[in-house]
Amino acid sequence: MFAQLKAQARALKAELYALYYAAQDARTPWYAKALMGFTIAYAMSPIDLIPDFIPVLGYLDDLLIVPAGIALSIRLIPAEVMVQARRRAQEQALEKKPNWVAGGIILALWIVVLGLAGHYAYEWYVHRTQSR
Repeated sequence: MFAQLKAQARALKAELYALYYAAQDARTPWYAKALMGFTIAYAMSPIDLIPDFIPVLGYLDDLLIVPAGIALSIRLIPAEVMVQARRRAQEQALEKKPNWVAGGIILALWIVVLGLAGHYAYEWYVHRTQSR
């Protein structure tokens, strides 16, 4: 089972590289490029939407968001573009570098979400204590 999961992880990584090359092709629609950009940035980001230290949910986002983004992106790309991108991905290996811009965006998203949650919790608490 572990070997099968490892093989699937390698296949996903190869598809990410193929998406990177497909995004550079002029025949790829802009909306596919936007989705691919999000998917690649999220996969390469050093910061997850749900941190990995949170039990179950931390890895669940990686197991759902990245494969779903890859699958949807592939459906939006013309078939001949994807064939060429896969061939190019096999020939030219990319160096995986952490994407700190994407990490910063996800960190900012977390700050906004936590700030809003704190604001609404404070408003709820103030409203509750004033109504007594």
